[in-house]
Amino acid sequence: MTPTTTTSSSSSSSSSKASSKTMTTTFTKPRPPTITSMQTSLFSHLHKSSWSGTPIVSDEIRRGGNLRIFSYLDLKSATRNFRPDSLLGEGGFGSVYKGWVDETGTAAARAGTGITVAVKQLNHEGLQGHKEWLAEVNFLGQLHHPNLVKLIGYCCEDDQRLLVYEFMPRGSLENHLFRKGAMPLPWATRMKIALGAAQGLAFLHEAVKPVIYRDFKTSNILLDSEYTAKLSDFGLAKDGPEGDKTHVSTRVMGTYGYAAPEYVMTGHLTSRSDVYSFGVVLLEMLTGRRSMDKNRPSGEQNLVEWARPYLNDRRKLFRLIDQRLEGHYSMKGAQKAAILSHHCLSRDPKSRPLMGDVVDTLAPLQDLKDMANSSHQSTSNSLSDRSRYSNGNGSSHHTHSYHNGYLSPHNGPVRGSSNATQLPSYHQSPRQYSRGP
Repeated sequence: MTPTTTTSSSSSSSSSKASSKTMTTTFTKPRPPTITSMQTSLFSHLHKSSWSGTPIVSDEIRRGGNLRIFSYLDLKSATRNFRPDSLLGEGGFGSVYKGWVDETGTAAARAGTGITVAVKQLNHEGLQGHKEWLAEVNFLGQLHHPNLVKLIGYCCEDDQRLLVYEFMPRGSLENHLFRKGAMPLPWATRMKIALGAAQGLAFLHEAVKPVIYRDFKTSNILLDSEYTAKLSDFGLAKDGPEGDKTHVSTRVMGTYGYAAPEYVMTGHLTSRSDVYSFGVVLLEMLTGRRSMDKNRPSGEQNLVEWARPYLNDRRKLFRLIDQRLEGHYSMKGAQKAAILSHHCLSRDPKSRPLMGDVVDTLAPLQDLKDMANSSHQSTSNSLSDRSRYSNGNGSSHHTHSYHNGYLSPHNGPVRGSSNATQLPSYHQSPRQYSRGP
């Protein structure tokens, strides 16, 4: 097949459009099928039942959720007529706007009152656009967990498809890691985000009816005001295999650099596909590098292939760690996180850990104090002493101080942000959360 690429379905930021590429079996973004004369009547029926018939759409939505049903006029008013200064981000499947709605109802509220929301307006992409909108309504309407973004409601009028989420004030993880001029995330914040994202995936995989997320990447990890990670954008999510089935066979969709190689080759989707994607994101957090970066030398453009030789070698690990941290990271934590990423990225899916095991590995890494810069400073001082003893040269090396900064994203859609607050108790296992309100 001939690979072609299109902008990622993530609507988290303009930067994600430049860096992420979606793929199907032909590695292209899904397009409405070419219609022949013999297919016209069938497609016409499907198109009507998918877009224009609200009663039929209501039959497609799974029962049991507690979602608000907004009118298009409500959301138009809530976003100030979808005006440009309300735009949070846009991507291949829609634009996201900031708005305000009533705390308990569906009416629009004045700016700064009621509750702040992010409104995603899907582009009119035909059948596929509706399917992804429906997937988000059904999965996020049924699944509730502290590490999943909350879907407040939706709008389905004529050909309009909108989703209303809780607003995530700090934007996406992608923005914090890669946006030009962004202050580097502190090590502790990175580990907090990694744990929260892992807990979200573990909850999906361990649900009564397991869910495979299928599009785990930095632009889909949103951060609240305290840097709590929440998974967003469930348009590509799939129900896991049932009974004695080992996988779900599906058209290959996802994002270059994050999709598991066996899934790309065969279309066989399992929860271990998500584990591979988690390994890529963890590696991005360790290195500060994108999973795919054409601006780097040829041998470094694919992050996973470049990093493999270093992940399991303590002596080479320092070559991986984001230099912007300037030694302000836990050596033990970095070693354990690198080894974890190595296991998640195993070419053999069966050798990858379960997400529950990933959570168990990351939880103890949250409060480690063995900062690498202390070791570097000690070594530097020792070398300096020896230098003064041998030749009287009093020069010595000093590590640079690291200053944390706050980045206020202007284009991170319903995708979040970062900071650091009290982690939810690790003993609140994701198994305690289940489908339903």
